[in-house]
This record gives sequence, C-alpha cells and structure tokens, in this order.
Amino acid sequence: MQTPKHQQAQLQTTSSNISSSFSSVDIQSIEVKDEEMSRSALNTFRLKEEEIEKKKMEVSQKVQAQLGRVEEETKRLAEIREELESLTDPTMKEVATVRKKIDIVNKELKPLGQTCQKKEKEYKDALEAFNEKNKVKAQLIGRLMELVSESEKLRMKKLEELSKHIDSMHL
Repeated sequence: MQTPKHQQAQLQTTSSNISSSFSSVDIQSIEVKDEEMSRSALNTFRLKEEEIEKKKMEVSQKVQAQLGRVEEETKRLAEIREELESLTDPTMKEVATVRKKIDIVNKELKPLGQTCQKKEKEYKDALEAFNEKNKVKAQLIGRLMELVSESEKLRMKKLEELSKHIDSMHL
C-alpha cells in the first residue's frame, strides 16, 4: 500500500511529464487550428446560408410571378366569359376547360407556397440550433483555456516549490 506522500510524488512526476509534453507552443497551435476550423465552419455556414437565401428568393420570385400570371389570366378569362355569356357563343366548352385548368394551377400553387414557408421555418430552426451549438462551443473553449491556465499555474508553483526544496537540500 502506497503512502499519501508516495502517491503525491508519483502525481507530481506524472504532472511534470504531462507539462513537458504540452508546451505553450502546442496550445497556441491548437488554438490557431481551432480558430481556423471555426472560421472555416463559419464561412461554410455563411456560404450555405447565402445559397439557401438565394434559392429561397428565386422560388419566391417564381411563385410571385406565377401568381401574377394566374391572376392576369383569371381576369382575362372572366372578361372573356362575360363576353361569351352575352353572345351565347359555341366556344363555351373551351372557356370551361380553361377555367378548370386555372383552378388546377391555383391548387398546385397553394402547396408550393406552403412548402416555401416550411423551408423558411426549417432554415430558421437550423440557424438557431447552429448558433446555440456555437455558443456552447465558445463556452467550452473558454473553460478549456481556464483549465489549461490553472494547470500551468499549479505546475509552475509545484516546480518552484520543488526547486526551492532542492536548493534547500544543497545548502
């Protein structure tokens, strides 16, 4: 069975070995790499966000253009129908067919609009989740830096104590 002093000496030896393997250059290198990875991830996210926004705008513009055309066509058809009803023209069947097609297009447009809204909500949810995870990451990096700093201080203090102890033994 080891005594507490013997265990502490082993712990100090292990701590010294660990401190020598992690120099401040390694920590700085890790920090730089982490910062580069964060920037890269952020840039990738921004590019994806811009791409999503661009596609969203394109779809929205297409839907709006289609809605505008449908409304114009509906007005034109209503005018034509009024003229046909007043003339009792034999083309009444064609008008009815066109009106049915317009109704079908209107029915197809409704789910497209809903899909646009759904995608926009999914995008917002994904962005919020990303921001939350990024915040957690920043907190964890901060805590890591605190722990590394604390560890370095404790190891330096121990090394100074050991140095004083060795110096006092030589005197």
